[in-house]
Amino acid sequence: MLWRHGQTAWNLERRFQGSTDIELTDAGIHQARRAARLLAALRPDAIVASDLKRTAATAAELAALTGLPVTHDAALRETYAGEWQGLTHEEIIARYGEQYAAWKRGEPVRRGGGELETEVADRAAPVILRHADKLPEDGTLVVVSHGGTIRTAIGRLLGLEPHHWEGLGGLSNCSWSVLGGGARGWRLLEHNAGSLPEPVLGDDT
Repeated sequence: MLWRHGQTAWNLERRFQGSTDIELTDAGIHQARRAARLLAALRPDAIVASDLKRTAATAAELAALTGLPVTHDAALRETYAGEWQGLTHEEIIARYGEQYAAWKRGEPVRRGGGELETEVADRAAPVILRHADKLPEDGTLVVVSHGGTIRTAIGRLLGLEPHHWEGLGGLSNCSWSVLGGGARGWRLLEHNAGSLPEPVLGDDT
């Protein structure tokens, strides 16, 4: 299960966060608490999270209900996007229009001079697999991460070509996706689950 963090001020301002360490808003904390109550009912066996404040605080809400420790891993951080970080989407389009358009076309782009999406998948997917391998049979792992990182990791785990990753819609704050084993590998069982549909606010819109 891959769970996106709660709302931040930069989500509301439509600022590209990337790896900038932004805290949850009060609303984001409430989102995390509500979602944690639902996820705790699934009796997870382990929690692993990005070490940024917004994911650590989200994971802490589930840890408080389950008594499970949280393993923090920097490899689950959001995409580093260099000069894009801190800019609104409108500012990015105005300053880096060609780069933005190429990214949306599915071309490999170092947004703002940062990471390629394939590089994010290269660091995040192995962490998920390593922790999943430690689960008991039919166990549940909760991975608390970021919209872009979750999307690229899902794409990699499903074996999709990178230019198809954009076809996976973004996650709303504190929503999650569920992966499970199938006859031919990983399957996407649920996507952007957790509530009635809400707007996707963040870097992965």
